[in-house]
Amino acid sequence: MQFKYFPGFVLAAAGIALGISACSEQSALTPVLTAIPAAELAAGQELQIAFMPDIHFHDIYANFSDGAFAGLPNSQSGKHATIRSMAAQLKSTRLFNENYFALLAALDDAAARGIKLIALPGDFSDDGQPLHIRGLAAILQHYSDTYGMQFFAAPGNHDPVRPFSRPAGKSDYLGADGYEQPIYSPGSAACADTLPAAQSHSKLSTICSEEVKELGYQEIMAQLAPFGFYPQPGYIYWETPYSDYTEHNYSANLAKEQATYKQRQYEICLQGTGGRYKQPGYSQCSMVPDSSYLVEPVAGVWLLAIDANVYLPQADGNGYAGAGNAGYNRMFSHKTQVTDWITQIVQRAEQAGKMLIAFSHYPMTEFYNGQSAAIAAQFGADSFQLARRPADSVSNMLAATGLKLHIGGHMHINDTGISRSSDGKVLVNVQAPSLAAYVPAYKLVTIKPQQKVEVQTVVLNDIPRYNELFEHYQQEHNRLTQQGAPLWNKAILTAKNYREFTNWHLSELTRQRFLPQDWPAPLRDSLLALNGRQMLVLSQLQSPLAVAPLLAELPTLQQSQNWQQATAAADTLATEVGFTLQQFASWNGFDLAVDFYRLRNAGQLALQDISPQRLAQYQLLTRLLAAKAEAETGSDSFARQFGDVFQLLQAFRHGESDMHFMLDLTNGNISELSQ
Repeated sequence: MQFKYFPGFVLAAAGIALGISACSEQSALTPVLTAIPAAELAAGQELQIAFMPDIHFHDIYANFSDGAFAGLPNSQSGKHATIRSMAAQLKSTRLFNENYFALLAALDDAAARGIKLIALPGDFSDDGQPLHIRGLAAILQHYSDTYGMQFFAAPGNHDPVRPFSRPAGKSDYLGADGYEQPIYSPGSAACADTLPAAQSHSKLSTICSEEVKELGYQEIMAQLAPFGFYPQPGYIYWETPYSDYTEHNYSANLAKEQATYKQRQYEICLQGTGGRYKQPGYSQCSMVPDSSYLVEPVAGVWLLAIDANVYLPQADGNGYAGAGNAGYNRMFSHKTQVTDWITQIVQRAEQAGKMLIAFSHYPMTEFYNGQSAAIAAQFGADSFQLARRPADSVSNMLAATGLKLHIGGHMHINDTGISRSSDGKVLVNVQAPSLAAYVPAYKLVTIKPQQKVEVQTVVLNDIPRYNELFEHYQQEHNRLTQQGAPLWNKAILTAKNYREFTNWHLSELTRQRFLPQDWPAPLRDSLLALNGRQMLVLSQLQSPLAVAPLLAELPTLQQSQNWQQATAAADTLATEVGFTLQQFASWNGFDLAVDFYRLRNAGQLALQDISPQRLAQYQLLTRLLAAKAEAETGSDSFARQFGDVFQLLQAFRHGESDMHFMLDLTNGNISELSQ
């Protein structure tokens, strides 16, 4: 007897349990790994590796093992859905639910291409909850068994959220009648009846279940043991920063002996790395896990999975801070044993003639096309997740290790960055997009002869079943309408494919989160009040105009002779580049903001969603406002403020090749391959 779990995934009832309800411990998850013949690469054949970060997997058809939550009956699948609300999704930088279908589609795509090696650079889970980790393990196991795939995971700040397990939960699962359903684990404030009333926003009673706690390293590494975290029989070589062997005296038994969780811990202190690096005066020191490893799955290729999570001890001694904003800025100071190990691995790879590719969750270089300083000046130093940007000095130190290629995630953006050390070493950092955000894609790296690497971005425009949960969102929207509560845009449920769905997600995210949080109020309010025609006219006003009073003065200004003269000048300029002035009125400030974030997130991949005509109009406004700003004084003028926005938009569009390119590892040169 067989059951249809999802396209391309048919499981026997006696095998892996449907959903996640019956997956057992590590032994039951060990796959039969098929090693790729060593001769394949030696003979000059190409080898492909897929990199899929930021899956944020949420098992939408998970069964709570304790029966605490039954979920919502879904008419299309015939199963019960355990999902988060649409309202929650549209305020998050990631989709919580549809990424389930996106992961399956990405793995099916990889299978169709014959790809056997797949790396998961962090945030492979929603928050390391037991039901999601089990569900992910079941899926990876299936693709390993069915297609001979080997998976290599590195942790992100969502898996684990903290080094050790802790009570947790969410207030915004979707429950009965379209209401949000709080589900927390025992030990949390919600289950101890100590949650502040202001946070108990749902009419549904809180459900308490251990299935939604946040697992720590020990549990996550054990359940995902076959997927890189521990040595497997099919590996040619495997080590950690704490191993005392090398490839010259390697044995599978020795690797297994030295791979235990207990042996893969290090001392971290408030001020820096402990252990042999410990300095006088260091305090708040404790032992925490590190899951970094090096693996040789194919003869001649080393994959370096760097655990770049740095959980700083709290100054008050009460646990650890999250790792989201630490990244490589804290690696050299608080995880020195790993950065030293990286340098050693690079040297050994060169001596042994190994192709070395590193991956981790965090970016190793700047990811805004060199515009971080401009963003900070315009929007503030704490905006746009700038805290997650590695300092230039840190990127230079990473380049100095000798690493040549690193694939990262964390930012949910598509980007290519380059860093050069003082001695001329070149590091190329490839930021892979998320399957759970706009534009949904993964990176495909093809190793070629003569130290060449082809990097291609595989976009998932269409995925099966992307709209399978829409019936639940419709019920949620109906309930919000009846209550008169704030609404999300129902038009997202008209999306014709997954890419369009993520496009709507970004649009709503821009409206509900990015504009309110990142943009200074005068700039945001003026932006939302104007269309392209008015911006073009304002670029031609003879007298300077500050952004702050713009809205109050605009009605009077539009009746003035100054405005009429500026309109005539704008009309002439539009005609000179092949447009009418009225064509600029076809888009407004909110459209501009969405395009701004499209280009910031996706780079060249966003060009499919922005018309060439609008891009040309943006380019004209960029030039005109830059010229006007040069002639004006004051940083608060319309020309300066809006001009900086357009300059950033152009910079997001024109960075290093980020869609399809060839990388020469001997010198770091990049050659564009995309059309």
